[in-house]
Amino acid sequence: MAIQKSSSIRNLLQSLRAASFSSMIANDHRFTSQAYSPATTKPSGYSGDFSDDEDADVNWDKLGFGLTQTDYMYVMSCCKDQRFLKGQLCRYANIELSPSAGGVYEGMKANRTQDGRILLFRADQNAGRMRHGAERMCMPSPSIDQFIDAVKETVSANKRWIPPPGKGSLYVRPMLLGTGPILGLAPAPEYTFLIYVSPVGYYFKEGTAPLNLYIEEEYVRASPGGAGGVKSITNYAPVMKAITKAKDRGFSDVLYLDAINKKYLEEVSSCNIFIVKGNVISTPATNGTILEGVTRKSIIEIAKDHGYQVEERSVAVDELVDADDAVVESTKNNLFPVK
Repeated sequence: MAIQKSSSIRNLLQSLRAASFSSMIANDHRFTSQAYSPATTKPSGYSGDFSDDEDADVNWDKLGFGLTQTDYMYVMSCCKDQRFLKGQLCRYANIELSPSAGGVYEGMKANRTQDGRILLFRADQNAGRMRHGAERMCMPSPSIDQFIDAVKETVSANKRWIPPPGKGSLYVRPMLLGTGPILGLAPAPEYTFLIYVSPVGYYFKEGTAPLNLYIEEEYVRASPGGAGGVKSITNYAPVMKAITKAKDRGFSDVLYLDAINKKYLEEVSSCNIFIVKGNVISTPATNGTILEGVTRKSIIEIAKDHGYQVEERSVAVDELVDADDAVVESTKNNLFPVK
């Protein structure tokens, strides 16, 4: 679709070119101007040296929109439920980042059996899903064999942290991060793949008790054409507001509806959902807005083997009223009934 400029827009652009930006700001009552003078004293808490007496070694005539390392950056940190306080200047440098910060990631469990063996569940499926997500985000990703070998090596090295049978699991979190410097809107020039693990119990505080879900009618977690089918921080960031409000009201989690009609089930914040009616199991189809869960896929395959009719389709929220049962699942949650 072509975008044409109207005559009024052309006149406006010509006016903007004719007037300098600095003079426009100076004459605008919404802005105040203040002359800059080089710092003569160090900022509080800063131990570096200023170098205002030298010009930057830059060819200004060939300056494009890209990242050029400068001298200083400003850093200010804040913990959850606190306020940002005073930060400080420091030399431009890499920052320390927790391995659990964010990116494209996966989640699986290692479990210990009664006879002492350590089992992983369909790690090749997680590897394939990471490759799919990385492709969507324009990131390179390890091969399926590299992924599986890395998971096995990490689990083996941390096997003393695997809970006894029936006491929990070792949660395995493979991460793919863009770690190279970039300023513009473009893929990072460097990436890091890492895996960390943690022993875990039940994801929900209710344990194996039925969950109390809030049906969200205002916020949506994904839209057609977006990244709802990618396991990355972009998938989960939209649910933070809704899930916080729901938990403050005593609910276990949030059940989201489709972005267009607001009448069809999508998924819970971190789980796929199934409804059961007689011998028929129905679950929302994965059409790009729903994450293709490995546990979801396994349930569908096992249910068919046991004679159930499985339907992957648009499931209206009203169908919950007449359903015999509703179940949510994910690697973190296993299977939990819904109230």
